[in-house]
Amino acid sequence: MSQIQSFIEKARRYLRSAELLIQDGDYDSAVSRSYYAMFYLAQAALLKKKMTFTSHKAVISAFGRYFVKTEIFEKRLGRDLNIIFDERQLGDYESNFSISQDNACHTFERAQGFVNRVAEWLKSDLSDD
Repeated sequence: MSQIQSFIEKARRYLRSAELLIQDGDYDSAVSRSYYAMFYLAQAALLKKKMTFTSHKAVISAFGRYFVKTEIFEKRLGRDLNIIFDERQLGDYESNFSISQDNACHTFERAQGFVNRVAEWLKSDLSDD
């Protein structure tokens, strides 16, 4: 299995985990898993272009530069990645902040859309490796 395929599989597992965490009422963790699913697919897309980055901010910035600004992906995907990164930061690191059920569900839906769209592009383009 290629590294890109591994990222796709991991993202799908993280989405399943996020869904279970929502059902369990652990909304902060659900947003974290949703974000990481998106992050892994952003990394996979960049890897497809032979690029790797070490920080989350660098991955997010490069995804915007090489995929959103070039219109390979829709602007909303870039916005969602940025917004959900910020939500994950708050949920993971701010002790007095907690994510609501509605927010966690909405985040999960946006993450699903991101993962499905990027995975579809990656799979259709895997033959170019």
